[in-house]
Amino acid sequence: FFALLDALVDNYFLVLEVTEDKLDALEDEVYLKPNSETAFRIQQLRKEIISLRGWIAPVRDLITRLIESDSPMITKDTRLFLRDALDHANEIHETLQLQREMAFSLMDMYMSSVSNRMNEVMKVLTIISTIFIPLGFLAGVWGMNFDREASPWNMPELGWRYGYPTALVVMAAIALGLLYLFRRKRWL
Repeated sequence: FFALLDALVDNYFLVLEVTEDKLDALEDEVYLKPNSETAFRIQQLRKEIISLRGWIAPVRDLITRLIESDSPMITKDTRLFLRDALDHANEIHETLQLQREMAFSLMDMYMSSVSNRMNEVMKVLTIISTIFIPLGFLAGVWGMNFDREASPWNMPELGWRYGYPTALVVMAAIALGLLYLFRRKRWL
């Protein structure tokens, strides 16, 4: 019975190696190119680790009860072997706890990575908007059709010979000035 129990506990170490390999592979994937399937696999691995913890707990309890048992079938030498098996079961439980925490950390890393990518996209969109908002404003103002002859307050640049190229140059200067400012502040 002890040999069977010992083999059962020792085979958990093989399972731990497999879950460790899966964790390592997922960690590499989270660093290199995370996607929604990565998050799903992290969740699946977390569930698997929790299941393993649920399977080793009764084995630990059984071994503890056997060690504390007053049965004459369990000799002093057998208790020594059972303590060894209990130590292995405790080690397995602690390793599973550590792997579970690593899986939670992987999910946090995944979420952080996705958030960072989203922040980069938002940064680019904000910069593009910041450049085009003043250009849109100027185009809107210069696009109004005022009659210069009706009032001296109407736009005089509507009658300029080079009014259109001047407007384009002013708009390009604003866009280039904003790009220069963003690069100087290291936002780009």
